[in-house]
Amino acid sequence: MKIRIKENSVRFRLTPTDVKKFCEEGGIEETTQFSSTTFRYGVKQKQIEKLQVDFKDSAITLYVPESFAKDWHDNDVVGLDHHEKLANGGTFYLLLEKDFACLDQTHEDQTDKYPNPKGGC
Repeated sequence: MKIRIKENSVRFRLTPTDVKKFCEEGGIEETTQFSSTTFRYGVKQKQIEKLQVDFKDSAITLYVPESFAKDWHDNDVVGLDHHEKLANGGTFYLLLEKDFACLDQTHEDQTDKYPNPKGGC
């Protein structure tokens, strides 16, 4: 699982292994160890209608509707997104998607990725 954060947006990308585990077990979580603390990030199923996000205790959690998650690993749906309204009137963009293999040369590990639909692979 990877996350990308920019301003008021967060994107979670899940490998095929991540998607299967998430769908079957109801959630997944990973950690990044810093010298002063541990950052946790995860995706959890919840009885909601739209994506939601929360950040507390050094953890960011993306909540996903159970109705979407139940068969996501068995279908061709790439992902789900939502613009969450903030208390200050702004919005926070949320995106959950399957992680596709890169088309260009990259140093990133390309194992356990979905075949890129634009790559013909």
